[in-house]
Amino acid sequence: MTYLAVLAAFLLFLAVIFVRGLVQERNKRQRFIQALYDDFGALPNRTYTPEQIRHLTGYYQKHVEDGQIDDITWNDLSMEEIFKRLNYTHSATGEEYLYYMLRSAQGNMERLAHLEDVVVWLTEHADERVRMQVYLSEMGYTGKHSLYDYIDHLDALGKRSSLKHYIADLLYLPLLLAAPAHLSLAVAGISVLGIYQIVSYFQDKRQMEPYIISFAYIMRLIRTCEKVCDMELPVCAAETHQMREAIRATKGIRRGSFWVFTASDSRTSGNPLELILDYIRMAFHLDLIIFNRMVTALREHLADTDVLITQAGFLEAAASVCAFRASLQEGFCVPSFSEGEQTAIRINNGYHLLLEKPVKNSIHATQGVLLTGSNASGKSTFLKMVAINAILAQTIHTAAADAYSAPLFSVYSSMALKDDIAHGESYYIVEIKALKRILDAVQSGKRVLGFVDEVLRGTNTVERIAASTEILKSLGKPGVLCFAATHDIELTELLQDTYDNYHFDETIQDGDIHFPYRLLAGKATTRNAIQLLALMGYSEEITEQAMQRAERFVQTGVWQAMQDNMVK
Repeated sequence: MTYLAVLAAFLLFLAVIFVRGLVQERNKRQRFIQALYDDFGALPNRTYTPEQIRHLTGYYQKHVEDGQIDDITWNDLSMEEIFKRLNYTHSATGEEYLYYMLRSAQGNMERLAHLEDVVVWLTEHADERVRMQVYLSEMGYTGKHSLYDYIDHLDALGKRSSLKHYIADLLYLPLLLAAPAHLSLAVAGISVLGIYQIVSYFQDKRQMEPYIISFAYIMRLIRTCEKVCDMELPVCAAETHQMREAIRATKGIRRGSFWVFTASDSRTSGNPLELILDYIRMAFHLDLIIFNRMVTALREHLADTDVLITQAGFLEAAASVCAFRASLQEGFCVPSFSEGEQTAIRINNGYHLLLEKPVKNSIHATQGVLLTGSNASGKSTFLKMVAINAILAQTIHTAAADAYSAPLFSVYSSMALKDDIAHGESYYIVEIKALKRILDAVQSGKRVLGFVDEVLRGTNTVERIAASTEILKSLGKPGVLCFAATHDIELTELLQDTYDNYHFDETIQDGDIHFPYRLLAGKATTRNAIQLLALMGYSEEITEQAMQRAERFVQTGVWQAMQDNMVK
């Protein structure tokens, strides 16, 4: 009776722990659901580790396409920060696809129109959107690496055969049959076989362990896609159809997976049943046999797995776009894309997403745009505003502006370059290579939207102006629209036939300098570099003589030292 009481108490204890776990999980789920409603449109507050940033590129690197945003442009425009600003996903699949989407600006009208339909529908059907997001969040994350990193390493496992495991398991049968007649011999044989199985089990298990995370994620991916398909989302009929086909094709991967995944934490769970199952695995190698079959099945259905990742990722990225649009307090617009050979771009009240209090500007450019103006007056920020909005328009069908209209472009920039110390290349070499890739894109027949900040700043004035003029002329041809910022006021005259002049200015009042950050027509007529020296406490001798020297050069086109030499 005492033993029964102890057993009953133990079972009750296990039941309490089990129920408590269920209640905690349910409460956590309810809080997450409520947050999806309450925080819709709030600014994202997620932090990223270096490992998380690295694995974001997993899907993108496996789906490289012509016309995607290259690394130079991505870094010039701080697109990683733009990604963080619009990332409202809750799984590795969602955020990797969103990253890929943001880099795929080659433009596909049909795909953009479908994305718009999905985003609008999900925005108008909050309950369905939240339910879908909850399902998609169950995929979770893959840790330090992308799922594709794990899949790529499947080749390291080689061809997986379970023949030795089957032979060892079959040896148990004659030993058991011999037990009635030769019990001691049978027990000894079973013991030896069991020891061999346990030793060899841990040897093979070490090879399997690194892949458990990826296979577990694939199982969650399949279950998630099944739940999403059951929702019968009318606007996502194409996605759910492809999911169903891929789910049917991957049934072989899932068969018997219970034995593999419950083995990964059985020795630390403290659950008596799990410990018993663990001894069964060690004795019969069930999880190793099933793992080998799963590896074979996965290799045969990598394309179907990719379909599931693509469709689930697209749906979560679309939900992220919904939240992103709702978060834009300064407003947004759905872009309008023109067709034909024209290259004009129009932006009304566009602004930079990453600025806390942005100043909005408008532009209607039918040919190249040359920006002049003082240091820190807003030239670079304006270039980035136009470039980022062009990319957002062509990727997530959203622009941070009151209106955006343009054809589909291939977007390139040469702005925030640095010396390449690793390859021994100076700033000038890095810069001319960056510019050359834009010219190559033009030569290939692409419709290019280019952005250049301080062209050829890495060389002397005479050669810079001469070479800059010819490069910018090449970027001012039909089929190309180039926005360039420069301090070389000479370029405004040399390029007046192919570029429209705009500028930013400043005001100096009460010993301080102020920038309105408003785009103005025409070339800059003021200079602030020498005035800034005075404001920072430089001597009058330096500032006044510098000002006189500059004014004399503007009037005569000759520097003072050159005139002195000529007199002598």
